[in-house]
Amino acid sequence: MSAIPSSAAGPSSATGPHAFPALSSRATIVFDLDGTLAETAPDIFAVLNLILQREGLEAVPATRARDLVGAGARVLIERGFALYGRTLDAAKLDALFALFLELYADRIADESTLFPGVVGALDTLARRGHRLAVCTNKPERHARLLLEALGVDGRFGAISGRDTFAHFKPDPRHLTLTIEAAGGDPADAIMVGDSRTDVLTARAAKLPVICVPFGYTDVPVEELSPDIIIPHFDDLADAVARLVGA
Repeated sequence: MSAIPSSAAGPSSATGPHAFPALSSRATIVFDLDGTLAETAPDIFAVLNLILQREGLEAVPATRARDLVGAGARVLIERGFALYGRTLDAAKLDALFALFLELYADRIADESTLFPGVVGALDTLARRGHRLAVCTNKPERHARLLLEALGVDGRFGAISGRDTFAHFKPDPRHLTLTIEAAGGDPADAIMVGDSRTDVLTARAAKLPVICVPFGYTDVPVEELSPDIIIPHFDDLADAVARLVGA
């Protein structure tokens, strides 16, 4: 398999309509987490079902997981209850959100796994001198617990969550502050993600973005016009090399 330049973005270089500053051969690579590095829907969805059952509702079939996850726990809870025609007031939603965070921490990686090729891609990028970081809208505590459980937490120079800074994706400052925390240059980096939020964040930061098509997104990633789409993590190192001109 090989990396696919986004048809809307043109060639995978700064010459396309999504122009960005020239990148160094050691540009920082920043990853989204859920749906990008890891398949986390099974555990997230299991916690939603625990909450629904505590509230006297039936569990939602696992086949619906990818339709519901991807926009954060609060939205997930609202979507879950909406399936049964129920809306939640602010106080109830806050209480269920707090419960979700507690329950999720206890089963952070019971069924979650890294996507195929992730470890090899991280190894290759590190050998080539790239700094690596994670920028996720998951709470930082959960992000660190998950990455530790998956055995890759030590590979990243920075791990930032929704609550790490005063800003979170799609605010570009979440991304640029993460790059700085990893010791990198905010003008010399690449975002790797799976969703509209990741593409909007990268564009706002004036940085290129590589997308995977197997994550959690409400529209096909092709419609988001990332600079490159990779069908497998085995293609990531080559995609990065094309963007940095190596």
